[in-house]
Amino acid sequence: MIETTTGVSAESVGRARIWHILWRDGRLALVGGSIILLVIAAAIIGPLVLSVDPLTQDLLGRLNGPGWVDGQGVRHLMGTDPLGRDVLVRVLVGARYSLVISASAVLGAIVIGSVAGLVAGYVGGFVDDLIMRIVDVQLSFPVVLLALALVAIVGPSAGNVVLVFTLTGWPIFARTTRASTLVLRSRDFVDAAVGMGAGSPTVLRRHILPNGLGPLTVVATFELAKVLIFESSLSFLGLGVQPPTPTWGNMMSDGRGYLESAWWITFFPGIVLVLTAAATNWLGDGLNAIIDPKQRRRR
Repeated sequence: MIETTTGVSAESVGRARIWHILWRDGRLALVGGSIILLVIAAAIIGPLVLSVDPLTQDLLGRLNGPGWVDGQGVRHLMGTDPLGRDVLVRVLVGARYSLVISASAVLGAIVIGSVAGLVAGYVGGFVDDLIMRIVDVQLSFPVVLLALALVAIVGPSAGNVVLVFTLTGWPIFARTTRASTLVLRSRDFVDAAVGMGAGSPTVLRRHILPNGLGPLTVVATFELAKVLIFESSLSFLGLGVQPPTPTWGNMMSDGRGYLESAWWITFFPGIVLVLTAAATNWLGDGLNAIIDPKQRRRR
């Protein structure tokens, strides 16, 4: 173990430095990550604890406000919708669908985009030009309009929404990975690996990709927030997950005709969507400040 002149180990100094950076620049990431974990935990545990079926209709208890108690003694903390369904349980179950769909789409886009970016940045030449021109062409289309067109072709469903946002989201990850690859491919450790006989797939998988995960993770958090909004927009328009399956988007659509008389139907899924998207952006901002020294505050 290496020790400094003050008798403190270099390892301890390094850990202290990391915690200092996390506390100084990563508080935003901590807040955002905590909110996301809270939403995920509530989505998993909440419906099990409440024991209320999100699809069960009760027309006698329709459009009752937050805190209403039905004839069975069940308190509906967020009220009921036009069909008498519990809004709180539907918000929590909707979180499952919205988060899983968005995360799956971003994960698929990462896989396609990172592979394309690695190949483009490492091989270069004609391959690089071809992949980047495809990226440029796709990025020239507005994402929402492209998503609407694709959904109209393949039809509305959860699987198709994942497919659509995977196909529309991969270019940003391709560009990010390509930029990292162009920098990393000329580093000494890459030259050493090539000199020791490592093939291109091994170099990309073991040396370049792991060192480019930082920027990729930051971009992924911002993309997740964007896809959450876009997925809810499609569901709001009736082009996403179809009722009676609840998502935040179609729940807000159900309540748009009752904004004056039953505001809670739209308000609660909307505020949870905004808070989750904001928390995801906060997580991305915090991670960016931690990973990129240029973003760190000077103190």
